[in-house]
Amino acid sequence: MSLAMILSIALLSAGCASWNKSQKGAVVGTAAGGGMGAIIGKASGNTALGTIIGAAVGGATGAVIGSQMDKQAEEIQSKVPDAKVERVGEGIVVEFSSNILFGFDKSALSYPAKENLDKLVIVLNEYRETDIEIQGHTDNTGSLAYNQRLSEERANEVSGYLADKGISDSRLNIKGFGETLPKYDNDSESGQIQNRRVEFLITANEKMIAEAEAAAKK
Repeated sequence: MSLAMILSIALLSAGCASWNKSQKGAVVGTAAGGGMGAIIGKASGNTALGTIIGAAVGGATGAVIGSQMDKQAEEIQSKVPDAKVERVGEGIVVEFSSNILFGFDKSALSYPAKENLDKLVIVLNEYRETDIEIQGHTDNTGSLAYNQRLSEERANEVSGYLADKGISDSRLNIKGFGETLPKYDNDSESGQIQNRRVEFLITANEKMIAEAEAAAKK
């Protein structure tokens, strides 16, 4: 196993209690990169983790991006209390349980869902120099084909709503994973409920990276 992989896995698994998220982001970005991010994401069963690590820049530039993501994550957590917000490397994962966004076995957004997404849109529009990947997931109830289609429909519904609220299409990317990437235990009812989720992966776009690189050189 390479030193890069050892550093990345050790940091993500155990963490360094004395380091903030920005410092961790700098180390993870330096050690990982796109290929390593895919490996770690697959190994951990967490595709959000792999995607964000794969987008990492690392070094001093990564530290600047991490600091900006810290602020954005804090604001999302404050303004969208129904969301689970996690800082990972140089990005943010925002997770909504699908029962907050959708009725059971449905892909149309509920009224409370729109209220929650409206709160998220406010923050996303304040931090325009980010890309947003929307990932749909289901539990293991039903067929693989049905769950795959449902996850894609839900991700599409959320993406369309964000676009209607002024989020540029160029920032949005959607993926449906059906039941293939459970984060929680599908053998329990509570785990199944949690696996019915939509995740937003927020990463730096090219403009933010360029500006962070310039700031890091000062």
